[in-house]
Amino acid sequence: MKPLIRTTCLGVFLMAGAVCHAQDAAKSLGRMVDEEVLGAGITNARVVQAMRITPRQEFVPLAERPNAFFDMALPIGCGQSISPPFVVATMTEHLDPQPTDTVLEIGTGSGYQAAVLSSLVRDVYTIEIQEPLGKRADEVFRRLGYKNVHCRVGDGYQGWPDAAPFDKIIVTCSPEKVPQPLVDQLREGGRLIVPVGERFQQTLYLFRKVDGKLVGQALEPTMFVPMTGTAERNRLIKPDSIHPTLVGGGFEKESPETHVPEGWYYLRHAKLESDSTAPEGKQVITFTNDTPGRSARALQALAVDGRVVSSLELSLWVRGREIQPGHAEYERPRLVMVFYGEDRRPVGQPASFGDWMGTFPWREDSDSIAVPRDARMAIIWIGLHGATGEISFDVMAMISHALPKALQAGRTEPQ
Repeated sequence: MKPLIRTTCLGVFLMAGAVCHAQDAAKSLGRMVDEEVLGAGITNARVVQAMRITPRQEFVPLAERPNAFFDMALPIGCGQSISPPFVVATMTEHLDPQPTDTVLEIGTGSGYQAAVLSSLVRDVYTIEIQEPLGKRADEVFRRLGYKNVHCRVGDGYQGWPDAAPFDKIIVTCSPEKVPQPLVDQLREGGRLIVPVGERFQQTLYLFRKVDGKLVGQALEPTMFVPMTGTAERNRLIKPDSIHPTLVGGGFEKESPETHVPEGWYYLRHAKLESDSTAPEGKQVITFTNDTPGRSARALQALAVDGRVVSSLELSLWVRGREIQPGHAEYERPRLVMVFYGEDRRPVGQPASFGDWMGTFPWREDSDSIAVPRDARMAIIWIGLHGATGEISFDVMAMISHALPKALQAGRTEPQ
């Protein structure tokens, strides 16, 4: 009987641990929704509730679960990623899902977006071009009991004609333009939400089908993984990873459709403003925050090939007013650059410079950042990053430095 007692006690202990873990996850999920969904402006009560009951941690790899409740994209394998919670909530709210809707999703990825939709609509049909991801997502759907989610492996460019027409279509990867088969499979009067544009400069659009054609509304600049397969083969404008460039570093232009500074996206507590003291031009970008830990930032992604580019030299003008650090050590204003490999996982160590504090007039700052060999893209973040006060930027510039030809050959050898 002793082994049975030990096993029973162990079982009770494990069950108690599982309950505690589930309670901790529920608290973290609730906090994520309060801070990153409600706090960022999502108002649709049904969408908010769907975000609360969908366990995001179940849709990320085990290694990424400690980050599951942060408002950030996470790698899921095959060069793909799970979108930040706020992006998922934003796209879902604009889709305006109704209980009687049949929805098509292009780009299953981890399955998280389809799972959020499942409690809001009648049926979700989701397509993933990467077989390992499609199979893994389908297993998660089955394990968690999402019976109205139908998953298929295939090229999303072709849609799912057997289940058409669809009341709504959501595309969670970016084509250069909307594939015609999706237009054909959308019901008259239906909605389609999709990020379209260049590889690293995209705009999230909401389309409505009127008289057989799409009528679009630009929502906001964004950055999604590309729609692979037919859509990527048809892409006309390719990113130049050998000559990386920064877009809109002078903050003089804004998108006529979204009124956001050209080149930048995912802005939080930021605005373009006229400034007669600007180092160059008439406009600067200013971030303000009065709550320690709250995000006030903007970001921009760019292609960069570490096999060819050795370093990036960045310069900018900056001004600060009553800047104080946040609660955590990393909650300080600075420019941060994170590099990613072909699988969209970070490579090397994040690089940063700045750490601007207090009150100071316009001044120029610069630094040179080494590019890891495995880098294929980078993301630049500017802002307060959890600090309080006000910080302004202008005249951001970047110069790339190439490796000598002999060293390029060494870096491009099979790893």
